[in-house]
Amino acid sequence: MNWLLEPLRFEFMQQALIIGLLVAVPAAVLSCLLVLRGWSLMGDAVAHAVLPGIVLAYIAGLPMVLGAFASGMLCALATGYLTEHSRLKEDTVMGVVFSGMFALGIVLFTFVHTNLHLDQVLFGDILGVSWLDVLQTGTITVFVLVAFMAKRRDILVFAFDQAHAGVIGINTRRMQYGLLALLSLVIVASIKAVGIILVIAVLIAPGAISFLLTERFERMLLVAIAVATLCALLGILLSYHIDSAPAPTIVVLLTLVFIITFLFAPKRGIFRQSKQAATTRR
Repeated sequence: MNWLLEPLRFEFMQQALIIGLLVAVPAAVLSCLLVLRGWSLMGDAVAHAVLPGIVLAYIAGLPMVLGAFASGMLCALATGYLTEHSRLKEDTVMGVVFSGMFALGIVLFTFVHTNLHLDQVLFGDILGVSWLDVLQTGTITVFVLVAFMAKRRDILVFAFDQAHAGVIGINTRRMQYGLLALLSLVIVASIKAVGIILVIAVLIAPGAISFLLTERFERMLLVAIAVATLCALLGILLSYHIDSAPAPTIVVLLTLVFIITFLFAPKRGIFRQSKQAATTRR
């Protein structure tokens, strides 16, 4: 019990645990959609593309949240436009767009003198958050969850069958860009905690794990949220006791859970499938 309570004596640990939970829940919800829609690379692209927006917002004296969100949406819109008006596949376009924007952000960091630390942007600084950061992240989390619940049925249809969604009257283009906007918001909320590089793991691993464990979307959401919040809390607490960086520790735990699930999941685990295949051959 002391192992759990000792870190709570410090205010920075309280802030870290709260913001970790606030990031984990919306990231887990969107993680399920990214896995089902095959948008994992899109999440990676948007996460990398927010860097130039952060730097430009700092230069202009604007909140970095606004710059990051605008930059992420620009990446998503540019990817959609180039895909529709060229013969290139979406993954190819995403690779060009996000790498170009990420490189632009690095160049801006090189030539512009700021008080920003690149390592904190890339890998997060969850132990350095303020109560204002917690409030800002909490506001984004509430907005994302309310928007998701309001359109949950339409999102579910869109995630499984985009063609059917269009037939029954759902504006698929608006839905797609709405989900990309929510994705950008979650990435913006996660930057302070886990950074640009590691946010993709938080956005993909919970959905991948729950996909291996259940076949129902509602249960998939609950499992993803449970896995993400548990790994976030344990990762932050464990990092305190072993003196490691919290964000990478969280990602390592998510990766370990994924590996265990991949091997031993009751229905879709590799060992279970191998056993079923051996039984069938007999």
